[in-house]
Amino acid sequence: MMLDDGYHDVPAGKLAMVVTYLKMTTPAALRGAVLPDGLSLEPLARDVETYLDVFRRVGQDWLWFERLKTPAADLAALLHDPKVSIFTLMKNGQAEALLELDFREHGVCELAYFGLTPALIGSGAGAYLMDRAIEAAWAAEIDEFQLHTCTLDSPQAMDFYIRSGFKPYKRKIEVSEDPRTHGVYGIGVAPKVPHLK
Repeated sequence: MMLDDGYHDVPAGKLAMVVTYLKMTTPAALRGAVLPDGLSLEPLARDVETYLDVFRRVGQDWLWFERLKTPAADLAALLHDPKVSIFTLMKNGQAEALLELDFREHGVCELAYFGLTPALIGSGAGAYLMDRAIEAAWAAEIDEFQLHTCTLDSPQAMDFYIRSGFKPYKRKIEVSEDPRTHGVYGIGVAPKVPHLK
């Protein structure tokens, strides 16, 4: 469906965002970022509770919601799929980052989720984690490393991904339920995006 130029109403209780798809078709140069002191890169425990705790703490400011609405059995199956790799950065015994690499499509690695909790923002940990993501993705036999981001994400995200070697190639408009409308998040979460009843 083609949208006409101009403004289009978004119903109350819904969110509209522009989604940009990016990809890397050859391994990008690594930044050579150093792991900040006090952090360690580790596989994330594959249990639903641990995963959702990190997912929520990393993503609530950007209204990440998909995994929070996924039935527990389906999420558990995804977490235990050998073609999905999930890592975190540990600080003082707590997971403070999410790096999820999905190899389920032949020849492709999707950077399904990538982010830091507020405890690591600005520490340089993101550059280190992206270097590890690029290494892990291209260590497999892939033709393409891809991701998508949207206008609800951090204002720094798009530039960060482009500087990391990803190139935008497609856009879509996504309309979805506002996760605050149905209690996935509280109404006060992500105040930069007004909640319309």
